[in-house]
This record gives sequence, structure tokens and C-alpha cells, in this order.
Amino acid sequence: MPGEGRAHPGWHTVKRELLSFESHCHLILSRRSCTVSASETSAAPFGPAPDPRRWLALVALCLSMLVLSFDTTILNVALPTMAEKTGATTGDMQWIIDSYTVVFAAAMLPAGLLGDRFGRRLMLIAGLVVFLAGSVMGSLVDTPGAVIAARTVMGLGGAFVMPLALSVIPSLFGPAERPKAVAVTSTAMALGMPLGPIIGGALLKNFWWGSVFLVNIPLVALAIVACVLLLPETRDPAAPRVRTSSTFFAAAGLGSLVYGIIEAPGRGWGDPRVVAALAAGAVLLAALVLRERSVERPMLDTELLRQRGFLWNAVAATLVSFILTGMVFVLPSYLQSTLGYDAFGTGLRLLPMMGGLMVAARLAPSLVAKAGPRPVVSAGLLVLAAGGFLGATTSAADGYGMIALWLAVAGAGLGLSVVPSMNGALGALPRERAGSGSGLLQTLRQTGAAVGVAVL
Repeated sequence: MPGEGRAHPGWHTVKRELLSFESHCHLILSRRSCTVSASETSAAPFGPAPDPRRWLALVALCLSMLVLSFDTTILNVALPTMAEKTGATTGDMQWIIDSYTVVFAAAMLPAGLLGDRFGRRLMLIAGLVVFLAGSVMGSLVDTPGAVIAARTVMGLGGAFVMPLALSVIPSLFGPAERPKAVAVTSTAMALGMPLGPIIGGALLKNFWWGSVFLVNIPLVALAIVACVLLLPETRDPAAPRVRTSSTFFAAAGLGSLVYGIIEAPGRGWGDPRVVAALAAGAVLLAALVLRERSVERPMLDTELLRQRGFLWNAVAATLVSFILTGMVFVLPSYLQSTLGYDAFGTGLRLLPMMGGLMVAARLAPSLVAKAGPRPVVSAGLLVLAAGGFLGATTSAADGYGMIALWLAVAGAGLGLSVVPSMNGALGALPRERAGSGSGLLQTLRQTGAAVGVAVL
């Protein structure tokens, strides 16, 4: 949008093109179901015989996933107000977004392995407790640095919640009911995404900006109680062990890379601090790859990148994450600061993108069945590029109608590209490597999201 200047940050991830979530779950669940031993299953409160409580347990999982989805979008409408009240700079706002994403991407790898070894229910509850602590902290602080710290804590908790909430489903449901359980869980996540900005806008209209953190607390607390009372414990003692060195390389490398990109516009690309950060990020990430290649059972299975089917689709999914987070990064502040809408109006005016995404995501499977995944993904990226071009040539004088048009077009491009690319990447994996492959894919997508916020 020429002439409007650089906007303050808005949405992050969203990790996350959530409408591809259901197909992603099926592959993870097929792996997890093989790791639940007979003794564990019989010891759990949910045996093979149908138990009505298993659906109540599913409610606990849905609450956990809803909180993650809700939180990824509710913050976007609060950022312009937050910047005004706390004196946060554009760089501060970027770190409020990327602190969550960087920690989420780095911690998700060891989180799943810790759940396998020490108990998925235990680690899921621990993740929810950490997320709750971050939400409480975010509702009480009043400085940009403290908000960044709160978001970091929330990212750490969220990294445990997402993979482990999925991993307990096989112990609750048999093969016949499992697809329905996955569909219910993915629906909960999909509902949280469009509701976030609307509810966030309504909160900001009546309360202070910290209320977007405070609203998480009752949902998370309810999810914790439900998990304690209803979920069985499962573990896989044979899972690969967590390596501190790999976790450090992932977190420090990605953090250094994002720091360099965020600081470059203000300091200049030749500034020694920027150059050092970018170089350190490259060295640390290279060390991560070398370290993982040297062990028998890696946390990050980079050998999968040699498979062309997985690589092509993983690159496409990462590119979509990069574009999505970059686009929605500037939208809330543009709508509020340039066009003068309030927070609630901003939330409502972001819905065309969600509508386009949801409609296209529903159409994508049938299109893939007829034409194959690669043409559909390519077409989706072209539609997304067209939406981006329309957005880049839209000015404030064109009014919201033009904005709604290109938002819907961009959303359609996202819906067409993200579902087939995710399915294609996961479908290219051998069954026995579904867990490690999904971890690698999610790490790449989260990295793309973090870099997208930093660059744009």
C-alpha cells in the first residue's frame, strides 16, 4: 500500500493456516497410536469399551487447542493500542510477535519428545500451566519488554500444548471414532482464528489492552482441570532423547537470525551488530543441521529434505507462512491508524481474508483429486500473489471495498495452497517417519512465520 509508510505489527502465525490441521493430525495420530502400549491402554481410564467420558476428555483437548488458535489472532487488534499506551517501537512490536514464534518453533521439537518419555498428559498440563502463567503476566505488565517476556513464556507453553494434545487422542478413541475426534479438534482450532480479532476488538472497546491476555485465563484454567480429571497418561520410553545442544542451536540460531533482520532497517545492513547477528544465526543453524545428521535418531530429521516430494511441498508451506504473517502483520495498524477504524471494526474487517481462506480450503481437496497437488498449490500461490499485488496498489482513497476484495483474493490463495502443500509434504513421508517429518515441517513453517514478521 504505497504512501502509507511502515505499519506497526499485527497478527503472527498463524502457525498457522489451521484448516490444514486435520490432515496433519491423521499422520501424527497413526504414529502415536503405535506407541501406546497395551499396558498403558488397559491402565488408562478409557479402555476399548466405549466410555461416554471420552467425549468429555475431547472437550479438554478442544479447549487446549482453542486457546492456542484464539491467542494467535486476538492480539493483532491490540497491538496499535498497546504501542500507543506503552510507547513501544516498531521493533518492540515485532519482538512481541516473534518472541512467541521463535520460542514455539524451537521448543516444539523437544516438547514432543519430553511428552513421549515422561508422560504426554503430564507435559500437556505443564504446557497449559506455563501458558497460563504467561497470560497472567501479560495482563499485569505495562512495558514493551515485559510484554515480550510474557509472550516468550506463552510460546514455551504453547509448544507443549499443540503436539501433545494430539498425541493423547489414540488412547481415547479407536480407529472408527478417531477421524470424528480429529474433525472436532480441528474445528475448535478453526473457530478460534476468526473469533480472536472480533472478541479482541470488543474487549478493547470496553477495557484496557491487557484484557486480551486476561481472557485466556478462564479458558486455560478450565482446560487444565479437564485434562487432570479426564485424560489418561501415555508414554513411549523408546522415543529419541532430548539433546540440549540441538535445542540451544535451534533457539539461538533462529533468534539471532530474526534479531538481525529486525534491526537491519534501523541500523543498516552493514552495521556490525546486524552482520554479527546474521552470521551467528547462520553458523548456529548450520551447527544444528550437522549435529542432527551425526546422531542415529535425530530430533530434526533433515534427511527428509532429500525427498523431492516432501521438499517441494515443505518449501511451499513455508512460503505461505512467510506471506501470511507478513500480510497480516501490517493490516490491523493500517486499518486503525490510516483508515481510522476502531479495534472492533478492525476485527470485523479482517473477516474477508478468513472467509476466502475457508472457502478455498474446502474446495482444495476436490481440486487436488482432479488435477493433482502441484497444479493446485501453484495456482494458489499465483492467486495469493495477485491478492498481494492488489493490496500493494491500493491506497486509502480507494476505501474499504477494495481492501475487502484483495483480502478475499489473498485468503483464497492461502486456502488453495496451504492445504495441498501440507498434505503433499506429509503424504510423501514413510509412515515410520511421520512424527519426525511433521516436526521438521512445523519447524520450517514457524521459521517462515518468524522471518515473515521480521522482513515485512
